[in-house]
Amino acid sequence: MIALLLALGSSLAYGCADFLGGLGARKAHVLRTVMIAAPASLAVELLLWPFLGASFNAATLGWGAASGVASAAAFALLYRTLAIGPMNVLSPVTALVSAVLPVGVGLLQGEHLSVAGLLGLPLALVAVVLVSAGHGAGSARPSRAALLLAFGAGAAIALQLIFLHQAPSDSGVAPLIIGRAVSSAVTLVAAGLMHRKLGPARPAYAMSAAAGVLDSVANLLFLLAARNGDLAVVAVIVALYPAGTVLLARGVLAERIGRGQLAGLGAAAVAVSLLALT
Repeated sequence: MIALLLALGSSLAYGCADFLGGLGARKAHVLRTVMIAAPASLAVELLLWPFLGASFNAATLGWGAASGVASAAAFALLYRTLAIGPMNVLSPVTALVSAVLPVGVGLLQGEHLSVAGLLGLPLALVAVVLVSAGHGAGSARPSRAALLLAFGAGAAIALQLIFLHQAPSDSGVAPLIIGRAVSSAVTLVAAGLMHRKLGPARPAYAMSAAAGVLDSVANLLFLLAARNGDLAVVAVIVALYPAGTVLLARGVLAERIGRGQLAGLGAAAVAVSLLALT
């Protein structure tokens, strides 16, 4: 139950971070947004170090660095995907890919599901697709490049979660610190190399920083959830993060929630209830 609650918290934080990051990427080049978000996320993790501890051994360094590279790619690809749309097609693709890969890894590593889990897991995957799907622009067809971005964003998110899960369970927040330091460095180097292509538009500083802080909170909650439960279950709950984005869009931007999304939210509630029994 603790792992499930932590995973739900992580999902909500990811959804809020994506909402803010996607809006920020519409105001300036995506790298300008990530340049603010990644260091802000690192600052939060450094502040948590004295309270949660950190152990920096070789395995932690390796898995943490790998998660950082994946995180940098996830930041850029996801925010770019959300910025170009159509979200109602691309968001479900990204969310589904980010769920399926960790679930597969968890099952391959020998995790077993109860009958409730076997029912709840596929229902949760259906909920991921439904709650991610938008409305109104259903006939819009994404370009091949947009679909590739969505697949890439989902894979990068999945790899980040998998790599964090592989880090030693007694390493504290060290994998997060290393990962975010690496992702910040990769982002800043990329921005430096591409500075002429970034354009004159200034990033939304507060919005971008808030996205980074929330992403850091989401990573921490995921790490704690994965250490207390099965990766297959935790990953699919975390992949419900579009629900947070949808609800924020409804409350902040007054966007209408489609019937399919309402069905997805209902399916998610049932799936979470089933997974709580595992």
